[in-house]
Amino acid sequence: MLLPPSDWLPQAPLEPLLLDWLISAGIEVAILRLDQIDPLISGNKWFKLIEHLKAADLAGAEGIISLGGAHSNHLHALAAAGKRFGFTTVGLLRGHLQDTPTVKDLQAFGMQLHWLGYGGYRARHEAGFWQPWQTRYPTLQPVPEGGGGLRGARGCMQLKDQIVEQLSTLGWNDYEGWWLACGTGTTLAGLVMAEGGEHPVYGALAVPDDHGVAQQVERIVQEAGLADPAYELFDASRGGFAKVDPLLLEFIEQTEQDIGIPLEPLYTGKALLALKQQVESARFAPGTRLIFIHTGGLQGRRGFQ
Repeated sequence: MLLPPSDWLPQAPLEPLLLDWLISAGIEVAILRLDQIDPLISGNKWFKLIEHLKAADLAGAEGIISLGGAHSNHLHALAAAGKRFGFTTVGLLRGHLQDTPTVKDLQAFGMQLHWLGYGGYRARHEAGFWQPWQTRYPTLQPVPEGGGGLRGARGCMQLKDQIVEQLSTLGWNDYEGWWLACGTGTTLAGLVMAEGGEHPVYGALAVPDDHGVAQQVERIVQEAGLADPAYELFDASRGGFAKVDPLLLEFIEQTEQDIGIPLEPLYTGKALLALKQQVESARFAPGTRLIFIHTGGLQGRRGFQ
């Protein structure tokens, strides 16, 4: 069994986000704290893994083999889940051997690591990429980078249930949309599927356009058979994946002081700054209520300290 016990059902609190720039614009935002579901198996990464674990379990696999970088939140959550629930994990890593805090955790959690170099990692989308790895690890189920694809998106659909159950605690009876960071677009696609056009989903792209997020989202919603998906993507990459700048870091520091919620610079920090810019450009009418997702990933902050 790769799945956790049935009584392990992570619940994310939904809290009001009280920031001056939202209050002055008359915009109400509630933040879904996926960073608080578990100390190690944190953020949206767990939800993206759920359906992959179910498929591996049905296939009789003994574990999971997947891909990521030296600071990967996905591999961190996967390795932690493997240690917690007793299944084998193998990680295929971008680049060459690095001794990061994340890598040390992966090793401590018992994940077997293989460094692919940069060219080898770029080949991950090519036909036949998985064949030698499946020959080497025949009892393991391959999972795409970041837990992506339709299975990953289906696991994220339950995020809508998590907020619907808590709206009344805010005094809300509805909301006008979602706002979240996008690295692969999988979580956004899951929310688009869950909404079925009822509420739009706004994605703040944490990676440049050439990473193919828009195409990935389109593929997933088409595969899901969704006729009229309601979503919009905004560039929030600030010049590239993992690119940070003084304005972003200053914004994160000030926001953490104001609300006491830890952020990280690659995803949630960029997404919140992008929301501020859209609010200040009057993208949303006064009275709009939005759900902002804190996608976790705080372990990755150690690479920027």
